Amino acid sequence: MSKYMIALLLLCSAVMSYAQKNFTVQGTVKDSDNHSLISHAKVSIGNTSVVSDAQGAFSLKLNEGDYAVVVTHPKFDEFKESLKVDKNLKLEINMEHRAEDIETVVLNVKHRTPGAMIVSSLDKDLITRNAASNLGNLLTNISGVNGLKTGNNIVKPIIHGMYGSRIAILNNGVKMAEQEWGIEHAPNIEIGNYQHIDVIKGASALKFGSDAIGGVVLLEPAIYPKKDTLEGSIILNGQSNGRGGGVNVNLLKLWKNGWAINTNGSYNKLGDLKAPDYGLMNTGLESSSFNFGIQKKNAHRGFSLDYYLTNQNIGILRASHIGSPQDFYEAMNAPRPIFERDFSYDIDNPRQVVEHHLVKLNAYNDFKNFGKLSLTYSFQYNHRQEYDIRRGDLNALPALDMELITNQVNINHLLTRGNWSLESGIDGTYQNNYSDPATKARRLIPNYDKYAAGIYSIFKYKFNPKWNAEASARYDFNRYDVYKWYDTSDWNNRYADLYPEFKVKESANRTLTHPILDYHNVSFNAGVEYKPSAAFNLKFNYSKVSRTPNIAELFSDGLHHSASVIEVGDMSLKNETGNQFNLLLESRLNVLQGLQISLNPYFFYTRNYINEVPTGVQNTIRGVFPVWSYQQIDAKMYGADLDINWKLTSNITYKGRASYLYGQDLTHDVPLILMAPANVSNTIEFVKPEWNNFYFSVNNRQVFRQNRYPYNPVYITLYDGQGEAYEATLDLSTPPKAYNLWGLQAGVDIYKNFSVGVTVNNLFNTNYKDYLNRLRFFSYEMGRNIILNLKYNF
Repeated sequence: MSKYMIALLLLCSAVMSYAQKNFTVQGTVKDSDNHSLISHAKVSIGNTSVVSDAQGAFSLKLNEGDYAVVVTHPKFDEFKESLKVDKNLKLEINMEHRAEDIETVVLNVKHRTPGAMIVSSLDKDLITRNAASNLGNLLTNISGVNGLKTGNNIVKPIIHGMYGSRIAILNNGVKMAEQEWGIEHAPNIEIGNYQHIDVIKGASALKFGSDAIGGVVLLEPAIYPKKDTLEGSIILNGQSNGRGGGVNVNLLKLWKNGWAINTNGSYNKLGDLKAPDYGLMNTGLESSSFNFGIQKKNAHRGFSLDYYLTNQNIGILRASHIGSPQDFYEAMNAPRPIFERDFSYDIDNPRQVVEHHLVKLNAYNDFKNFGKLSLTYSFQYNHRQEYDIRRGDLNALPALDMELITNQVNINHLLTRGNWSLESGIDGTYQNNYSDPATKARRLIPNYDKYAAGIYSIFKYKFNPKWNAEASARYDFNRYDVYKWYDTSDWNNRYADLYPEFKVKESANRTLTHPILDYHNVSFNAGVEYKPSAAFNLKFNYSKVSRTPNIAELFSDGLHHSASVIEVGDMSLKNETGNQFNLLLESRLNVLQGLQISLNPYFFYTRNYINEVPTGVQNTIRGVFPVWSYQQIDAKMYGADLDINWKLTSNITYKGRASYLYGQDLTHDVPLILMAPANVSNTIEFVKPEWNNFYFSVNNRQVFRQNRYPYNPVYITLYDGQGEAYEATLDLSTPPKAYNLWGLQAGVDIYKNFSVGVTVNNLFNTNYKDYLNRLRFFSYEMGRNIILNLKYNF
């Protein structure tokens, strides 16, 4: 009997057990940020575990009951949730990235994976080591990027031969509006505010505007983890050349719920800089910055408020402002600047004083089926004053005083579905410029309102692990509503027959006009990426570009004081159009500890390219200045960038980069002006983390002479000692000689939170002139500079 009872109990137990296990729990594991499927995630429900497959799917058989669900993956935070199983279930598990990986995630959210775009980056370590530098000089650490200088403290980035309005600089996602058309208008940026800086070469990033045909500079602040902490840093630097330095203080408060408050302030002061054999009078600098941000963010929704303020007071080399044709000729041919003084911290005229405010509001929400929708509004106020050498009480007045107010709004939608994504958006901009007549000088830039609107769409498709493709298109509308005074003779000679409807009235020898100019631009881009293995990558993109002339190209009329030139615009300029091709070849080879080689050839053919060239010299009541005029031509540019990163041993790395650029004015069959000469940079770096993160590097930069340039001689009349007139030639065209510079850099952590670094630029105190410095006619570049950098983290 007992045998039958035992058998019956076993049968009942089996039936009950079968009934309890009659439920299936299946689902998918996804990235909460972009909804992509996650493979190799471990899904544990109770004591049963399974790993998600290549499609992120999993399936388990479970008894009825209450369970704890735990999902883990090396790149994501652990997922935990309670689950009641009383029927068949289908789950969708969304995982968030680990705090240490979130920076990469958010970068990809902003411009996704680079795809066919060619992107180079500068990380936080490099930014910190060069804390005493400015943005323009810092970006020259990237191949294909050079600096267009006005002296030594004003540097604008050049990407593949293009600069000014053709380069967009985005500060935390906001396109800077700071009278960027000016060659000597340095970006109002404090580099210490940013975690990394990305440079997109070429016109492929249509999301950021159709005018950025040269490239885009993305200034990215840090992305904060979710944790309760208060932390900060203090960076001090001092430098021998200029006998000055700066301080940068950062304070950050974080909470686990996603709230964060960040504030940062800096101050920099330099006196007169020094060339190897003499001082450079009035080349001091005083600048300060402050920024504040508050945010609450997670992968699905968030908002932020950011405020940035920068102030700059920059001296302009005194020897570049000359009083007569005779002085101008002598200054260009003198072995030393014609104005010198003992070292001083004073910043006298000529100088420029710039104040810039930026406020950004951003909010986003990631809807489960609709996609991610974000809204950004920004306000910018830029006040630029340029002081010239003037007589009497006028010397205390700025010769140029402009206030630029810019309002921008962007609505962006991103939809990601497995192997494809679609990003679309609209932009709107209203800009008002006021040139104060209280300067008692002719306005270089007139009063105007600018209205702009744009719409764009970017489609990306992943065919398989080896092939990616993308296509984008953009339409822009721009309107200039301008009030401008012309000399009546100039108006009658140049524009009266073409634009009679713009004339408002005449007064004395002046004519008031009211031009309203509309421009339409259509641009598109297509690119592919092929990555057959981890050792090789190929990218190719093609862009059809169209750019609206900027306000200076259309309406400049007078002395640009801090540039020491007279600029003449042309209201008849048309849209600048072109075709651009970019190729990137990357290879990783197992040579020693690893060799990486990257080659980026490019080609750009453009119609109606707007080119500024010297066309003469003009004698004014404030001195003698070269005249530069805007002309429209057909042109082509091509070149290549080479990058090599070779890890020779576990501690020693060689880094090399080289760039070549060819530019040709096809209309006049002459070389383009201000094309960067070929250059090669080499660095050997020794790093020993076990020695308190010790590093030491030696770098060399060879810049070759630019032998391709347009020769535009300017003829002036001078008088000899007997008062006899004779004709002399001013050579504003011929580039200087090649030069070779050496430098050193070293650093170590003294204590856990305290580090020290030393940089030596122009180690051998070499005399040289840079072709891309507009003041090269009057002095050599600055000599040796020893920089001490101290950083304390708390």
